[in-house]
Amino acid sequence: MNDLKLEQKRSLSRLEAADQLEALAAALREGGDAELELDPWKLSLRIPDNLRGEIEVEVSDGEIELEIEFKWPTASAAGTASSQKAAAGPGRSRTGGSRTSKRTAATKS
Repeated sequence: MNDLKLEQKRSLSRLEAADQLEALAAALREGGDAELELDPWKLSLRIPDNLRGEIEVEVSDGEIELEIEFKWPTASAAGTASSQKAAAGPGRSRTGGSRTSKRTAATKS
């Protein structure tokens, strides 16, 4: 189950697409608590210093699809991982039957 999902599909001009990418780049560059204008919404995100990225290009049925995806743990998931490492103690890894859930926030352009 997703904590939050925001999806916007619409036709854009090249300039509108560039504006969205520039806004995303500025939010990533700024980091921390960043605001991203996605007309008609304003999206506020906490962006960490390190994240995972994926670029995917798919050509099929006469169309090119370009996906840019960034993933990072939510603040609660990052805090849980840090507390689990601390609880395991130095030089020991946490093992056993406990299950942890992984929550991610993704931004797609």
